[in-house]
Amino acid sequence: MLDFLLVVAAGGVGAMARYELDALLSQHSTRFPVGIFLVNVLGSFVLGLVVGLHAAGDLPARWLTVVGVGLCGGFTTFSTAAVDAARLARARRWVAFAWQWLGMFVACVAFGLVGYGLGAL
Repeated sequence: MLDFLLVVAAGGVGAMARYELDALLSQHSTRFPVGIFLVNVLGSFVLGLVVGLHAAGDLPARWLTVVGVGLCGGFTTFSTAAVDAARLARARRWVAFAWQWLGMFVACVAFGLVGYGLGAL
């Protein structure tokens, strides 16, 4: 039961952090959804880091679950990224659409791998 409550609390913290970071970064860029892009890249890095730490035996399974599922799960978002990409496509802003959809995917995978590599050291 404690693990469940920790995951729920961490998910709430992650969601609030996503909202605040997206709101802060969106003030500076109205042409591209930089906030959600960076949220997902940062979340992928942190998830890779905690998975790497766990794989190296430096992070207990409980904290992998709390941080990986709770915090990172609440922080990152696929649905908002998909809506942002759809809006860019609807506006025929193809370069921005490609950066949002493909660029974010590549960046998330790359930063997830970097995080894993650092965590597994």
